[in-house]
Amino acid sequence: MRQRVITAVIALAIFIPILLAGGIWLEIAAAVLASIGIFEIYIMRKRIIVSMDFVITILGTLAIAVPLNFYKSWLPESFTRLDVFYVFAVLLLLITVFSKNKFNFEDVGVSVVSMIYIGTGFHYLASVRNSAGGFGLLMYALIVVWSTDIFAYQFGRKIGKHKLWPAISPNKTWEGTIGGVVSALVLSGIYVYFVPQAYSLTTMLMISFVLSAFGQLGDLVESAYKRFYKVKDSGNILPGHGGILDRFDSMLIVLPLLHIFGLV
Repeated sequence: MRQRVITAVIALAIFIPILLAGGIWLEIAAAVLASIGIFEIYIMRKRIIVSMDFVITILGTLAIAVPLNFYKSWLPESFTRLDVFYVFAVLLLLITVFSKNKFNFEDVGVSVVSMIYIGTGFHYLASVRNSAGGFGLLMYALIVVWSTDIFAYQFGRKIGKHKLWPAISPNKTWEGTIGGVVSALVLSGIYVYFVPQAYSLTTMLMISFVLSAFGQLGDLVESAYKRFYKVKDSGNILPGHGGILDRFDSMLIVLPLLHIFGLV
């Protein structure tokens, strides 16, 4: 517990000033976090990181993670970040040929999905913060995710009896899940009342419900692939907390949803 607290204090001391500053500092932080996320995927898969496919996967992830205006100054107007991403995906396919299937089609699939999943999530970490009124919106998302996580754990530990999905995450319960959602609705509702967002309080509460539910699904997604790769944590960069993907598993799903709901 002591190690968890020390790590949390140090991480917050670094993250909060970057969050407050926003702009290019958060864009750089998002790119670094996305790169670490891909590193953790490769380590879990026991893939060699000193390899061409690792470099291309990192670059493909960054092609998605960087802000949209990154391409405007040096690429033709018709060339989008989707086109850039496609180039890297094709390069991964070509490696299957030149490596004689030591890096195979299934490996390409994992890398491409990881590029989209991690790159998009961290892209919106910076995109949300750097949008108009973005700090308030990002705080709203953090309140939904953090309150869901904290109270799902507390309710699950105290009154949890019915397992949610034991094959994927044995400790999660329906009582914890429901308690987390209800707590997120209450706390995000209070926040939106005092810090109004783009939509009415009622609409934002409906969005909070979806974000809380999908945030927990994001947690289960990470539990699923960690169980598949037979690892306890995605990494050990945060002693006592695991890896970057362990800390951002819910946010990688929740942040893009803010864009889908038209908040960014």
